[in-house]
Amino acid sequence: MKKIILLLALGILGCQSAIGQENFPYNGVKDDRDKPYAFINAMVHTDHATLLDSATLLIKDGKVVNVGKDISIPGHYFVIDCGGKHIYPSFIDLNTSYGFSWKSEGQKARASQVVPLTPGAYNANDAIKSYINASEHFVTNKSQAAGFRKWGFGTVLSYNPDGIARGSSTVVLLGDENENESILLEKAAAHYSFDKGTSKQSYPSSLMGSVALLRQTYMDARWFKQATEFTDLSLQSWNTSQGLPQVFDAGNKYGILRADKLGDEFGVQYIINTKGDEYQNIEDVKKTNAALIVPVVFPKAYDVDDPLDAVHVSLKQMKHWELAPHNLRIINENNVQFAVTSKGLKPKDDFLKNLRKSVDAGLSKEAALKSLTLTPARLVRIDNIVGTLKAGYLANFIVTSSDIFEDKATILENWVKGNKYEVSEEKPEIDEGMYDLSIGDNTFKVEAKKSKFKIVVNDSTNIGIKHSIDKNLITINFQDKETKKSTRLSGWKIDTGWKGSGQDSTGQWLDWALLFESVLEEVEADTTEVKEEKEEKSEELGKVIFPFSAYGQEVLPGKQTLLIKNITAWTNESEGILENVDVLVQDGKIIKIGKGIVESNALEIDGTGKHLTPGILDEHSHIALFSVNDVATNSGMVRMKDVINPEDINIYRQLAGGVTASQLLHGSANPIGGQSAIVKLKWGRSAGEMLIDGADPFIKFALGENVKQTNWGDNQRTRFPQTRMGVEQVYINAFTNALEYEKEWNAYRSLKSKDKDKTTEPRRDLVNEAMLEIIRKNRFITCHSYVQSEINMLMKVAEKFNFNVNTFTHILEGYKVADKMKAHGVGASTFADWWAYKWEVRYAIPYNAALMHNEGVTVAINSDDGEMGRRLNQEAAKAVKYGGLSEEDALKLVTLNPAKLLHLDDRVGSIKAGKDADLVIWNDHPLSIYSKPEKTIIEGVIYYDIEKDAQLRENINEERQRLIGKMKNSKSNGEATQSPKKEKMYDFHCDDMESGY
Repeated sequence: MKKIILLLALGILGCQSAIGQENFPYNGVKDDRDKPYAFINAMVHTDHATLLDSATLLIKDGKVVNVGKDISIPGHYFVIDCGGKHIYPSFIDLNTSYGFSWKSEGQKARASQVVPLTPGAYNANDAIKSYINASEHFVTNKSQAAGFRKWGFGTVLSYNPDGIARGSSTVVLLGDENENESILLEKAAAHYSFDKGTSKQSYPSSLMGSVALLRQTYMDARWFKQATEFTDLSLQSWNTSQGLPQVFDAGNKYGILRADKLGDEFGVQYIINTKGDEYQNIEDVKKTNAALIVPVVFPKAYDVDDPLDAVHVSLKQMKHWELAPHNLRIINENNVQFAVTSKGLKPKDDFLKNLRKSVDAGLSKEAALKSLTLTPARLVRIDNIVGTLKAGYLANFIVTSSDIFEDKATILENWVKGNKYEVSEEKPEIDEGMYDLSIGDNTFKVEAKKSKFKIVVNDSTNIGIKHSIDKNLITINFQDKETKKSTRLSGWKIDTGWKGSGQDSTGQWLDWALLFESVLEEVEADTTEVKEEKEEKSEELGKVIFPFSAYGQEVLPGKQTLLIKNITAWTNESEGILENVDVLVQDGKIIKIGKGIVESNALEIDGTGKHLTPGILDEHSHIALFSVNDVATNSGMVRMKDVINPEDINIYRQLAGGVTASQLLHGSANPIGGQSAIVKLKWGRSAGEMLIDGADPFIKFALGENVKQTNWGDNQRTRFPQTRMGVEQVYINAFTNALEYEKEWNAYRSLKSKDKDKTTEPRRDLVNEAMLEIIRKNRFITCHSYVQSEINMLMKVAEKFNFNVNTFTHILEGYKVADKMKAHGVGASTFADWWAYKWEVRYAIPYNAALMHNEGVTVAINSDDGEMGRRLNQEAAKAVKYGGLSEEDALKLVTLNPAKLLHLDDRVGSIKAGKDADLVIWNDHPLSIYSKPEKTIIEGVIYYDIEKDAQLRENINEERQRLIGKMKNSKSNGEATQSPKKEKMYDFHCDDMESGY
């Protein structure tokens, strides 16, 4: 009767609340009741830090009315007794494309698409899709919504996952209502990435191209605010969305730093979608001050039973498998603000499982809950309506069987805006212990352990019981071993156990009860063993190393005062080769060279019988990069410093070959390539730490077959230039445009000085600025070259615009024009004896370096290859054989001469007091094929030590074996595994187009 009265009351109240104007047609009988509910006897987590025991939650009209202990319940509320179940604010996912059905149109694959294909008044690049508003394309998807609700989510941020600028996102509720009622916030955030997505436009084709496009678009958007002569709906939308939270899908740990640096340039603090490897460089991530949206995607253990397969699994892959579940703990311990996302999980059902792994790995439950509720709500400015359970907030919450972070906890219900959605039915647990089973007049002792029943007859005899539980119902079957008589029981849950009725083997109906008696004595002991086992496993956890790969170290080497005693020093100075001298290094500099030097605080190194040279410089290298080529005809706006990969094993390998510095160059896909990065090979340090402070800026140009792209196939016939004549015109156009650009800015500055209110600032252009830097001798050209006619052409173009080419690299026909090169003032960086690997190098000769050197040209030997970079000392030695160079001049080809070409000879390239302590200790003559570097030193830090290398190899083997054992244990414990996959290594060359990112 009470329920009938309550329903009548609800109906009356529903009629009252329905009075008013409908804003959307409804087909059928609409339920307009205000749906007031009172949840009592609940463990209510009002937020991540507050738990109310035996509390009451009142909701009405889709909102929280009140929550707390000992609060009164209005008479018309429908009361739900939670019986100790837990209630949490429902989770919020900020990285989804839920309900997003928009697809790009007109983006059909084609070769050399230079211009955009998107119809309308949009941006010049199809990857700039800032005009997309996710709310305009959002469509409720009941199946997807049910999936998210299953994992505890009630609200998601949905956005277009396509393009470099991806437009604005929308916040939606995960109910089954139509789109009008589901959208909570129409425009929530603006989104960006480094992935151009479905755009088939040729540029950008690389990671550094994406960075350059974003930089240019920021500048264009600011300039567009004052532009009146044209319309760009993309830039207009870009500007409109700048007041929203800015979210960057950055990818891995290096993408975080790259995105943050971009944001710093334009005064933007991004919220960053990550990959889950932030723990590997958490100190750098912490410095960004960025809030992170972090996935809980953990790799499966590798199946390493076959040792030949296991060889293909890298140490990095193994360590990430072990440490990935600790990522959130490490982020939290470093006070980095973060939200958790289900993005990337396959299957999604692993979400709670992996979240619990993170808690087991040390993440506090409070931090975990905050990352799913309050933090994501704050990041997109909806924390005044969701994320906590407070009066006036939306009634978005989940009901769980127990603590959500316990392994056996299940989400029973997910309430979205006051609407109930059943997720799973509660399955009563069988409490471990001893029970009394009474069947008719008979009584048995029953033991329940690890979800299994057995009737205990005596110490040595028992009868197994089969049972199944569905909802609150149980079925029990067992058979007497001696009589073979079976008993079948069916019943339901009661407070003290179970009861019901059943039949014996004769078909007679009997009442039965299974009542709890006592806890098993050994249960507590088992729990202790489990705890001890977990603690033991925790002690086995490997360390984060820098870089996070083989030959990384937990603690990186630092600067030392070094005293190298009694060594043969190849100074590359007027003193020549000095026998049995001492060299003192302090604070990263060479302090003194002489005999009998004493320094009590120095690490003394015995150089007896050994040789000391300056560190080798590689003028032309493509190691330590995530990509090398972009395909715009003029890619002068892209920067190699944006794509430095400090984990490339080639860094360590080249240190082992005595290389201390390299110029990391763009490839040769275009006449004007990108801006180079000059680095020191500081293994384990960040990309920023590798860059040489104050080094002059350089840029890559290229001549020959590659830049025309006519050797790329018949479908590459549209992009200008297609001939060597066209290549020359590209240069003329680029420099002419830059001078016109300069005139425009000079005119603007002149007018501004007279009347600043009546002047319109010209559009900044990164390409023109790079070209102008060259003309004004503030940026220097390193040019890929082969054929003498083109070498002459570029020198004449440079002279026309009153500057000099700095370096011709490769230049395998340089011996033909060495006199002209000398007159022009250009240096050469060449190969020792590469030839005939393509048609335009058919006239290459091994005497090239010596002939140019003899003409007075500054000549270096470069690698252009990760493998050759390890043996540049031997490449230099070939000039002794083929060209008759002295040994000292030959060594200069890879030390002092490249330093001169890079304008660094005042700092490196020779052994002289005051210069950087970039040195190599060789165990034999440095030009010998038998010689090995024993120590490679950069600015007083020993980055390679042959003895330490041997120890590192042992450490790597030990760590691999430990992790292999751990993976085998994981497999034996029933954990899923994956087949070994060899981690792809990239050894880039000039013409490579793929990306290693």
